[in-house]
Amino acid sequence: MRFFNFCQISLPLISFVLLGWIAPRANAALLVGSYNNNSVLRYDEKTGEFIDDFVPSGSGGLKGPTGLTIGPDKNLYVSSILSGSVQRYDGKTGNFISTFVPSGSGGLDAPEDLVFGPDSNLYVTSINSRTSNSVLRYNGQTGAFIDTFVPSGSGGLSAPFSLSFGSDGNLYVSSTLTNSILRYNGQTGAFIDTFVTEQKGSETGGLTFGPDGNLYVANFKTNNILRFNGKTGAFINTFVPAGSGGLNDPVKPIFGPDGNLYVSGLNSNNVLRYDGKTGAFIDAFIPASRGGLNGAGFLAFTEDSTVVPEPRMGLAVLALGAVLGAGKVLSRKQKATS
Repeated sequence: MRFFNFCQISLPLISFVLLGWIAPRANAALLVGSYNNNSVLRYDEKTGEFIDDFVPSGSGGLKGPTGLTIGPDKNLYVSSILSGSVQRYDGKTGNFISTFVPSGSGGLDAPEDLVFGPDSNLYVTSINSRTSNSVLRYNGQTGAFIDTFVPSGSGGLSAPFSLSFGSDGNLYVSSTLTNSILRYNGQTGAFIDTFVTEQKGSETGGLTFGPDGNLYVANFKTNNILRFNGKTGAFINTFVPAGSGGLNDPVKPIFGPDGNLYVSGLNSNNVLRYDGKTGAFIDAFIPASRGGLNGAGFLAFTEDSTVVPEPRMGLAVLALGAVLGAGKVLSRKQKATS
């Protein structure tokens, strides 16, 4: 009877201790390229509070960070446009790992945006209009050059700023100097069509596909975000009106874990947040220059769900040991008296 009472008390305690011991704590963050001081800054994904210089200034030779992406290996890949290379950093610590794609590899010149494709390889825009207007493909594990996936000028491509794979598996690339979005076969790189044509002088910039499957495009000169049908390319609406919330020189919009739209302002040195369904301005998620942000560039959300021991894990383990030990003692006493 005494052993039964002990079990009633100890089993919930054991469960509590075990849950407290193995419960994971996710450390999510928003990474922002700080172009003018050659670094990548980290902010709390829920509050926008500055955490740290995730990639310190110039780490690994970083010079002019533009495109950011999290690879299949959970590490961070950054286009270093002024050094003409792609750098790789530890996705948890920000420590430099390697120059993943060296300057000039496959003709790389002024890499702007980058993305891992459905084949797990890395696609990079090479934007220098004097030498290249192409999309290059590299081995996703080694960084070795594979091929020129989209040849220079294919389909009229001029100053390819941003790229993204659509739900149809095809590649969409913004052609800044022709104010258009071009579509290419996702397996061969062959030109398919001009998916979107914008008004002259808009200077088409960053693009992303939203949770609704539609295409969102930032425009440098008109300081707005336009929405297009993700299947037909037909114009839907001006999702974020010109200058909304102080938007100035938007780089590339991305949707966050909360379903809202985040846009960095290159000249305003901030990150603005908009309602993901209506486009209404919510707030300056990262106010101007917070954490030393200077030349707010590309964005990337990251989440580390590694199991992290709680501060009192040691006490929890001791408590668990005491509970189990007491259980053994009482069990032996029960057997001895039976």
